[in-house]
Formats: sequence, C-alpha cells, structure tokens
Amino acid sequence: MKAGSRFLNAVSAVALSAGIVSTGASVAVMASAVAAQAAVIQRVDVRGAQRVGPEAVRSNLSIQPGKSFTNADIDESVKRLYATGFFSDVQISVSGGTLIVTVAENQLINQVVFNGNRKIKDDKLVGIVQTQPQGPYSDSLISSDIQRIKEAYSAIGRSDVEVTTQVVPVAEGRVNLAFVINEGERTKISAINFSGNNAYSDGRLASVLQTKESGMLSFLTRKDVYNEDKLRADEEALRQFYYNHGYADFRVISSEAVLNEAGNEYTINITVDEGQRYKFGAVSVESTVDGVDAAQLQGLVETREGSTYSARDVQKSMEAISRRVSSAGYPFARVVPRGDRNFENNTIGVTYLVDQGERAYVERIEVRGNTRTRDYVIRREFDISEGDAFNQETITRAKRRLEALGFFSSVNISTQAGSSPDRVVVVVDVQDQPTGSFGIGAGYSVDNGGVVLEASVEEKNFLGRGQFIRVAAGGGFDDTQTYNFSFTEPYFLGYRLAAGFDVFKSATSSNSEYDYEEQGATVRVTAPITEDIATTLRYTYKQIDYIEDGAFGADNAPGGGDDQVADPYIDAIVGSTWTQSILGHSIVYNTVDDRQNPHEGIYASFTQEYAGLGGDSDFYKAYVRAKMFYTLSDELDVVGSLSGSAGHVVALGDNLNVFDQFKIGGKEVRGFANSGIGPRQDGDAIGGTTYFTASAEATFPLPAVPQDLGFRGAVFADAGTLYGSELARDGTAVGTGMSIRASVGAGILWNSPFGALRFDYAVPVAKEDFDDTQEFRFSMANQF
Repeated sequence: MKAGSRFLNAVSAVALSAGIVSTGASVAVMASAVAAQAAVIQRVDVRGAQRVGPEAVRSNLSIQPGKSFTNADIDESVKRLYATGFFSDVQISVSGGTLIVTVAENQLINQVVFNGNRKIKDDKLVGIVQTQPQGPYSDSLISSDIQRIKEAYSAIGRSDVEVTTQVVPVAEGRVNLAFVINEGERTKISAINFSGNNAYSDGRLASVLQTKESGMLSFLTRKDVYNEDKLRADEEALRQFYYNHGYADFRVISSEAVLNEAGNEYTINITVDEGQRYKFGAVSVESTVDGVDAAQLQGLVETREGSTYSARDVQKSMEAISRRVSSAGYPFARVVPRGDRNFENNTIGVTYLVDQGERAYVERIEVRGNTRTRDYVIRREFDISEGDAFNQETITRAKRRLEALGFFSSVNISTQAGSSPDRVVVVVDVQDQPTGSFGIGAGYSVDNGGVVLEASVEEKNFLGRGQFIRVAAGGGFDDTQTYNFSFTEPYFLGYRLAAGFDVFKSATSSNSEYDYEEQGATVRVTAPITEDIATTLRYTYKQIDYIEDGAFGADNAPGGGDDQVADPYIDAIVGSTWTQSILGHSIVYNTVDDRQNPHEGIYASFTQEYAGLGGDSDFYKAYVRAKMFYTLSDELDVVGSLSGSAGHVVALGDNLNVFDQFKIGGKEVRGFANSGIGPRQDGDAIGGTTYFTASAEATFPLPAVPQDLGFRGAVFADAGTLYGSELARDGTAVGTGMSIRASVGAGILWNSPFGALRFDYAVPVAKEDFDDTQEFRFSMANQF
C-alpha cells in the first residue's frame, strides 16, 4: 500500500509539474486550477506553424510572458487560434516557465471553382461564398458556403438545388475546391387564393402583393418565387392597403404556402378578416409641451372629418406636426395619435397629442442585407445621423424615401437598445432588386404610312451608387434619328441636390426641301423645398441646322439663283445654322401615391424659360401642366384622371424664330402626329405662341386578364389648340386661329418587365384638313 501510495504521489507530482489536463475536441490543456491561477511563463514556444509563422500564433494568444494567467486565458487563446481558420488542431501546455503551443495547420485553398451552375453565374457565386483562394480550408466555412449557395438559388425559385464539393490536392498543403451544383427545376406559384374578402376581389388584392402567380413572363420578372420573408412583406402590404382604404380593423388571419412536390409548385392561401369600413370623426390637436401652441398646428393636419379613414393620412399628419415642432426647438417632442372609435356610425375620431418624449440619441445606424447598394446611399436618406436626437417620425420618413427609390424589394427599419438607456441603435434591413430596364416606344402615322421606333436602356442605381443613367436611340420612316444620354447624381456634393446633364441629337427630313438637325446639352440642378415640392434650375444650349435637301440644289439656297423657291418660310431657315441659349426654372408639386400604378394624388409643374444669353433666340416662355388622379371605384379598381396644360411665349427681340415657338401633337392630343396641330406653312409645322390642352381618362383592369400580368385598359378624350404664330404675318400660313382639336379613343397599358408600355388608338373628332393625324400610337407610358 505504501509503495502504491508513493507511486500515486509521484504521478500526481509529475502531473502537477507538467500542468496537463485533457480538454477534448483534440485540444489538450494541462494545468491544475491552483497552479494555473498563479502560473507565470517566461516564453512561448510555437510548434507546427510552418506557413502561418510563430508570430501570427503569438499575436492571437491572451497569455503573455511575465504575466499571470488562468484557465480562462488558456480557453480564450484556444478559441482565438481556432477562429483564425488556419488550424485544424490546437494544443496548449505548460512546461516549467514555457507555454508550448502546438498547432496542426489547415490546408490552403489554391483555387475555388463552380461546376454545373447556369442560372447563377460564377461572378455572382464568388461574391456569395466566403471560402477564398489563398485562404484556409475549413469544413465549417465550406458548410456555411453550401447553405449560402442554396439560399441564393432559393431566391430565384430553385429551392431543390443540390450542392456538393470536390477537393483535389495540387501540392503539399494546397488543394483546389469545386462546388458541384445540381440546379434542379424552378419552383412556381400555381395560384394565390384569398378567403374572407368581400370588399375587394381576389384580383384586386393580388395586385397589391409582390408575389405573383407564374405566367409567360415570370422567367423575366422572377416575381413568382416563393419566399417566406416576402410572404410576410405581402401580409404587411395587405394591411397597409386596407388601413389606407378605411378598414382599420383589418387582420390577416392566416397565410400559408402549400408545395405540390409532383408539380414543383406552390399554392398560396391567405385568409383575411376585413372588418368594418370607417370614416374620420372629429379631428383635433393637443399639446402638453410648454411653448407649443396646438391651434397653430391644426392647419398641418391632412385628415378631415367625414373622409374615408386612411392610416397614410394619419402618418403624414404626424410627420408634418413633428417637423414643425422639431424645427421650433423641441427635438425630443413626439406626436402620438389617439383614436376614438364610434361603432354606431363607423367613425374614428383622431386626436394628435404632442408631448415630451424620452431623451434618446442615435448611437449608430446599422445597415444590413444590401449586396449591391452602397451603405452611404441608404444612410443619406435619413435626416438624422449618429449622435442626433432620436425621432420616430424621422425614421418613418426615411423608410418611405428608401421605398420610393425603387432600389429594394423590401425595407424594414427597427430599433435596438444601445450601450446605455438613452442610446438607440437603428437597424436598416433591405433587400436589393434589379434596377435596370429596357424600354421601347413607337408611333404609326396614317398620313405618312410609316413607323417611328425608339429603344432605351436605363439604370436607376448605377454601380450601387444611386446614380441614374439613360441611353436612348430611335429612328423612323422619315429618316428620323434621335440620340439621348442622361446622367443624374441625386446627392450632389453630399447635399440633397440632384445634379445632372443631358446630351441629345436628332435629325429628320421634314419634306423634300430640307433636313432638320438639332443637337445640344443641358445641365440641371434640382433641390427639394418640401417633401412634395421641388425646384429645378437648368441651362440648355442648342445648335439647330436647316440643311438643303439634295433635290433642292445649291442654287436654291437663300439668296441663291433664279430657281429659288418663293416660300418666305423656307427662305428664312434653309441653309442656316441657329443657336439657342436658354436659362430655365421649374417648380414641381407631386403627391402621386405610385408612379407605376397611380390611384391618388396630383402632379403639377410650372416652367419658365429665358433665351437671350447669347444665341439667335430672344424670348420669355412660360408653361404649366397638371394631372390629378382619383380612384373612382375601389372595388373595381377604376382610376380616373384629369389633366391640362397651357403655355405662352413672347418675343423680347424683333421676332420669334420657328424653333422658339410651341409645337404640340400626339403627346398632348392623341390621334394626331407629333407637331400635327397648329399653324402650318406649305405643309410644315411652324408652331404657335399659345396653346391649351385638356384630357380626361379612366383606367381599369382588363376583363378575364389576370391583374398579375400588369395589363390595364383605358378610355380617354383629349382636346387642345395651338395658335398665334409669329411667322404667319404675310397671311399665307393656315391654322393660325384658335380652332379646337379633339379626339376620343381607347388604350392598353402594360407594366411590363421592360418598363411601362402603352398602346393607344384614337380617332380625331374635331380637326382641320391640314392637320397631320396619327391614329395608332405605341410609346412608353409616362404618366407625367
């Protein structure tokens, strides 16, 4: 027994002196608790770090020579070394005054390749995986990369993708890694079903959702991809739709996606409870903040008693009051709406209470989820930054701005507790979406018997910087050629100033006697005045050439030979080059709810131009246009619009030139060609000094056509006039009087993957014999 005791004591002594304790996970940490608490080493011996180097290992240790350490320091050092990803095994032991760190190095990645991928290209996958050439081979990192690849394929509707890996040794300690991808078949959405909805049809509700049923063009739009997060966003879109149309008690009872594995397609079922529809009751403003007069804030309220309840109008009222109070020196004041439901007459009275909120500051703004858009593009939409007073209304306004950019399929802003009770972390979660588009436009002239085509490519978020670029080119039956290039920087010099330029060139053969060419450039700056009002200052320089046609002959130039055409209009312009130097200013008021599919709001602009800073033109021109949208039927989704425009130009010098005057046509009064209305000289449009136009239109979903396809029908009536030409003084021109032209017609609008397109057929019901008509028109459906 004594011998055994002596042997055990000897073993214990050796164990204590060596300080060896087994810890598992291929790591041996040897120390007794008592020894480790008082242990001090003199040096660190690193073994096995051939490629990484001993110093890289020492830099990741929390144990330093000459300083005492504990078991917690050993654990922390092991964790740090594993976290580098360079080691497959780590052992730490103590021998006398030496800390021995033994490591086994991971293999290094020589090359990363992808096999079997067709739907997602290599350059996209390289940005998704974290395993990189010259980096360590890590099983855990590769497993997470496989999951990232699967998530990327799920985002394009291929949730059954299979991803495996192949490892090929190429040299000692180096391997090539291949991700082998079996993309599988794309899942689809066969149907989106609603139950519980009475006020709105299934088609109307489906138009609100981002998720769409599969169709012929789904391979372009990718909107028929099921995603749980997107379905949650669709639930919120439904809530906002109902809340903004009077249904304050609306609820989404359930939403589910059922996968038919045989057909590899989903059926989405959404059950809702609409509740009652409300109108606004009494509306008032109260304040508990000293110095804030509630009566002065009443005029900022956009909700009106008797109108249909709208959560959007409540939010706008809160933001308007909050901005006014904050600018008055109360940054922490908050606006809280209190609702008073009256179930007997289905009204909701709203009291906007202004009180002193808690003092809180923004610790930081954290942006997540943006794979393409730069962080600063997102941050600059906030009116607050780190260190500023936290204000919820400012956050809500930033969310609306981010959504309006069109860069993201979803935007969610939340808050988290900061490092102290008065600090708040603002978290911005976004999901990028495609922002480029291809557009086509065309027109057909009955009189000239030909087609004019235009193609354009635009990018709203160039290189993720938020910059806008558009390139367009077109041509037509009358040798028309047009070229345009536009660029806009929305935050010039870091300010909320949209600065940009346009370069343009066009050429056309108006008739057999001369060709017309125009080229020039515009520089512009736009500044916001309020959320709904903006002002633009621009400068344009043009060069205009009227070139003799080959049939005309050199002797027919102005001042030429005996065969010169006796046409004072032609004599005045053919063979000459003219220039314009124009300074312009515009004010725009815009409250339209949705540029792609407007239902409510007003768009109005007033523009004035002065030409005379050099060039051949000297005039003052002013014109205005406005368009109002109003929902005629919520249930049927019928939207009406009224629009009008007017303009007048006066000469500041001797006379106006032909290119100084207004020209109108099919863009203003459908059924007529461009420049097809107004004074004419020998068949040529010479323009007028004054014009008026008006239009009424109603759009609606096409019967028997799923609304998910983006088609809408339209019926319209247009009218207008152009008169008062300065070039008709000899009495030979026609159409100088104030004769009204009018047309009626129908059209089809298509919010296509290539952009918003429109096809119109219009019949002139009031016209002059000399007008140029164009019954068919195919164009970009620019609402504004």
